[in-house]
Amino acid sequence: MAGAVSAGVGIVGCGRIGRRRAEALATARLVACADRDPARAEALARASGGVDVERDWERLLSRSDIDIVVVATTNDALAPITLAAVEAGKHVLVEKPAARTSTELEPVAAAAARAHVRVRVGFNHRYHPALRKARELVDVGALGPLLFVRGRYGHGGRLGYEREWRADPALSGGGELIDQGVHLIDLARWMLGEFTTVGGFAHTYFWEMPVDDNAFLLLRTPSERAAFLHVSCTEWKNLFSFEIYGRTGKLQVEGLGGSYGLERLTYFRMRPEMGPPDTEVWEYPGGDRSWEMEFEEFLDDIRLGRPPAAGLSDARAALRIVEAVYRQSGAVFAGAAGPVRSR
Repeated sequence: MAGAVSAGVGIVGCGRIGRRRAEALATARLVACADRDPARAEALARASGGVDVERDWERLLSRSDIDIVVVATTNDALAPITLAAVEAGKHVLVEKPAARTSTELEPVAAAAARAHVRVRVGFNHRYHPALRKARELVDVGALGPLLFVRGRYGHGGRLGYEREWRADPALSGGGELIDQGVHLIDLARWMLGEFTTVGGFAHTYFWEMPVDDNAFLLLRTPSERAAFLHVSCTEWKNLFSFEIYGRTGKLQVEGLGGSYGLERLTYFRMRPEMGPPDTEVWEYPGGDRSWEMEFEEFLDDIRLGRPPAAGLSDARAALRIVEAVYRQSGAVFAGAAGPVRSR
């Protein structure tokens, strides 16, 4: 790639997430897009100033003017298209969870190492301002030694949700746990480190679909730091809450903007005499820039030749936890690869 400013980008999958990625390319430029639904690709091309539309993603990968490929398809196609892009010498930003299973990512990681290209996984929640500020406070020791985290993330679905692609195990690899759940798992790992003991339960309570609509996790590190996580698509009112507990304080992140409510970080600082803590609040009423900030950092990763902060190893770790919970729940969801669809 000649330089971060001149990077050409191709997007495979022109649904809601693909469109969002097209709006957040920082200094890069969209060159071409592809989707199994030509009308969807053409709509994104028009909205992006008339970029090229390729009739299939293989043609997009063969273009010499594309340095970076964004893969925003259904879960069944994420790993195969990423692998093909890597083998074509492209850097890749692939949407979470990057695959349906951790084993699907093994050939991708091997190919990326051989090709010396960068693969970033779209764990954009790390780039929300409240969570970045929380990580900054953790890093400077504001909470003292960390103890545990507690996270909740959920939405209420919509009419026909049980007939969407996320409800088809062959396309999704699972339900709510592999969807919003991997974000909470990634944030918990980002704060506490690797989890070596995994407990959990995934179940379908409401939606008539063959994948889970709720999952409950208890994860532990070797030093017994713990993460208690609940993800749900029976939340009815969209919710995001992430709390980080230390010996001398607590951080609480609420909201992600939009339908999840105002993004806010509250710092509860323990007093020497204990009792009610001192409280400091930061609010972030602006639009969601996490997608753009993530892509800006990816451009720096490529320019500097450094491993992405959220890469294939993070996706594999999150998926292994998902798989462990599904095994404990008696559920095996991932099926054979189906046709490529956009998100």
